[in-house]
Amino acid sequence: MKHIAKTLTAAAFFAGTLSLPALAGTTISVDLWDAGSNMTMSTNMKMMGGMDISGMKAPMGIKLSTAEAAAGEITFNAVNSSKNLEHEMVVAKLVDGMKSLPYKEGRGRVDENAPNMNLGEISELEPGEKSSLKITLEPGKYVLYCNVAGHYASGMWTLLTVK
Repeated sequence: MKHIAKTLTAAAFFAGTLSLPALAGTTISVDLWDAGSNMTMSTNMKMMGGMDISGMKAPMGIKLSTAEAAAGEITFNAVNSSKNLEHEMVVAKLVDGMKSLPYKEGRGRVDENAPNMNLGEISELEPGEKSSLKITLEPGKYVLYCNVAGHYASGMWTLLTVK
């Protein structure tokens, strides 16, 4: 009897009369933070190949609820926890051999027009504001960064691995 039920279920699925529930995807909480009005902006915390900033104290950053996600649809729920600065979050794909992001020193910003540097973003959020971004990502390494002038160089970036 079980065999007949499985066969009928499979036939209905392939005939298009039965659908499977959609997979939910991954949701990641994102905290866009800074040290407040007493912080000193830095210009040497840009993402560099092999640079370890774990022992450094960045004046601002992006904290994710997880550093890994399954490939497919990912929802980023971001909150700007700053008391007085606006922040944003841009998703970029890191390609093999990339040592750093294309940074325009004179503008204090990453070149979002360069290939893979803006796959999607949560635009500028005022202090306390929240927003979401739903995006489909393939397996690989990604960097999430704030591209408000000077913020990326002050350590406002983090890495995400999609498997």
